[in-house]
Amino acid sequence: MFQIEIVERCKANDRKAQLKLYKQYCEGMFCVAMRFLKDADDAEDVLQESFIKAFQKIHQFKGDVTFGAWLKRIVINKSIDFLKSKKENTMRLNENFIHITEDEDWTVDDGVATETIKKAIERLPEKYRYVVMMYLIEGFDHSEIAEVLHLTETTCRTRLLRGKGLLKEALKQWNYGTGS
Repeated sequence: MFQIEIVERCKANDRKAQLKLYKQYCEGMFCVAMRFLKDADDAEDVLQESFIKAFQKIHQFKGDVTFGAWLKRIVINKSIDFLKSKKENTMRLNENFIHITEDEDWTVDDGVATETIKKAIERLPEKYRYVVMMYLIEGFDHSEIAEVLHLTETTCRTRLLRGKGLLKEALKQWNYGTGS
């Protein structure tokens, strides 16, 4: 009940309620932005823009998900938009013609450290990295990822499958001492 009441007060433009929500979610959303941006200054900028957008669009929040989940989606979108704005040349590959076989096996050797996995994810090509991060780290499903990234679910599944393959290959190289 507490969260719904604060959100309703924010919809009425109550600055104290906005500050309360900001304080409640600031640190967690900063961590989300950092996972994408890897730079504290950029993450802070994106975080501020995300909260501004959230408070401007708070009337669109319907409560069908938690406020945190709704805000996380804004932070991820803003982070990706920021990264895209830094990139000048991008190539698009039409992946809709590829048949996907669902593969839910994400196991890796026990000797692989979590930090090694995170570093390997960071080195994935951007289009695969976002999907892998959103699926593994943020816990989004295919339809949510597709919606956030403006992809079809088929493209999302393709990128996740390919990203997982690249990730497993990178982790094998680390295991055999050829990764850094």
